[in-house]
Amino acid sequence: MAKKLYVGNLPFSCTDAELSQAFNQYGNVMSARVVTDRETGHSKGFGFVEMEQEPDALKAVENLNGKPFMGRPLTVNEARPREEGKREGGFNRRGYDART
Repeated sequence: MAKKLYVGNLPFSCTDAELSQAFNQYGNVMSARVVTDRETGHSKGFGFVEMEQEPDALKAVENLNGKPFMGRPLTVNEARPREEGKREGGFNRRGYDART
């Protein structure tokens, strides 16, 4: 069964291919995506990796969490399901606080 992992503290220069390559040594990577800002296209410093087998994903977490990758220590753990409709604060496109 596939397992999705959260990968934090990525260097802003990291590409999807580099992220996939880092995890590929622990098992088959189904997808690897660095999250980017919609407006600028710049990396947000985190991403997600989906691995084909759960034991491989757990091995990747064990071996990569806290380890240096491109000069930065990675944060790797099981991704939590996205909460639908929930957005934390911030400002919308017109500059108004979304919490009001």
